[in-house]
Amino acid sequence: MKEFELKYGCNPNQKPARIFMEDGGDLPIKILCGRPGYINFLDAFNGWQLVKELKAATGMAAATSFKHVSPTSAAVGKILPEKLKRACFATGVEGLDDSPLACAYARARGTDRQCSFGDFISLSDVCDEVTARLIAREVSDGVIAPGYTPAALEILKKKRKGNYNVIEIDENYVPAERERKQVFGITFEQGRNNFKIDGSLLENIVTKNKTLPEEAKRDLIVSLITLKYTQSNSVCFAYDGQAIGVGAGQQSRIHCTRLAGGKADTWFLRQHEKVLSLPFLDTLGRPERDNVIDGYINKNEEDVCAEGNWQKYFKTRPEPFTAEEMRAYLDKVTGVSLGSDAFFPFGDNIERAKKSGVSYVAEPGGSIRDDLVIEACDKYNMVMAFTGMRLFHH
Repeated sequence: MKEFELKYGCNPNQKPARIFMEDGGDLPIKILCGRPGYINFLDAFNGWQLVKELKAATGMAAATSFKHVSPTSAAVGKILPEKLKRACFATGVEGLDDSPLACAYARARGTDRQCSFGDFISLSDVCDEVTARLIAREVSDGVIAPGYTPAALEILKKKRKGNYNVIEIDENYVPAERERKQVFGITFEQGRNNFKIDGSLLENIVTKNKTLPEEAKRDLIVSLITLKYTQSNSVCFAYDGQAIGVGAGQQSRIHCTRLAGGKADTWFLRQHEKVLSLPFLDTLGRPERDNVIDGYINKNEEDVCAEGNWQKYFKTRPEPFTAEEMRAYLDKVTGVSLGSDAFFPFGDNIERAKKSGVSYVAEPGGSIRDDLVIEACDKYNMVMAFTGMRLFHH
């Protein structure tokens, strides 16, 4: 296939639209079902790069959930603890523990379920039946993978009345060293960001505490590779093999850190017994439960426990989740890893990170206030590595 005509571009008024190879060659994809759109392909191609690099760096199956050209999460294929299965709505899934790819997807999709609503999924490995069954249950726009088992493809082709977007990509495809894009009729050209992210990037530890466990190295790698494909400015919290909070596209880095930290807090609090035991009505679907859980934890648009509200969601009225209970729970959290796509200009980012259990930090370094940021890490006995590498993505 030399080119693929799209219904429209980013918006319905942007026509004509297509994807094609500038050198006239064949596209490195096959469309097995559906008709992906412009933004679908942006999510698919960015997500595929992320999971391919994550697998290469860790040796583990990887998955990511993308929305509007930024990952909501990315994860490697670790078996989920029972509480996390419950928080991710992944209990009772036959064969889940035997499929690393399905575990990676369950983690990635389950991290920030509100942001993942209507996502595009990228998988590092051939999609198996267990992963396909998980995907089939969720509201999603499509999936890209290097292949699909016959059983998996049969399941996915039934999704969205046969219109679900399923893309197969050539895993051996290597893009040109230079990439181009146009803005306002002007062509930009640059070398592709081929910088390899692995453990060697974490050797320049600048804090007094220099003990960096292998699990923390893995989580920092997850964080940094996720950031490589996240719209900048961006900050990523990671834990237990997955990105648990992504703050993207903010003009101020502290706002990125607050946003990512708030998402990480919500991820931990979803595993609190009070949340896991919420007595939902049997008629409430997963997306509605996600919204109610977010309201229960973050006290957003409505008080879901208030009289006249709780009856819409619960069989019995739950006790409110108090700020004191949440803070006490989060204060026990440690071992979280934090990556930043550029240097931290102030120590306030470290102060906010501490509130979400961060013990390990990776950032490029190079600020005139590096000494103050290091001092803030030393105050909390954190380990911080300067990578020397900026990861802006626009």
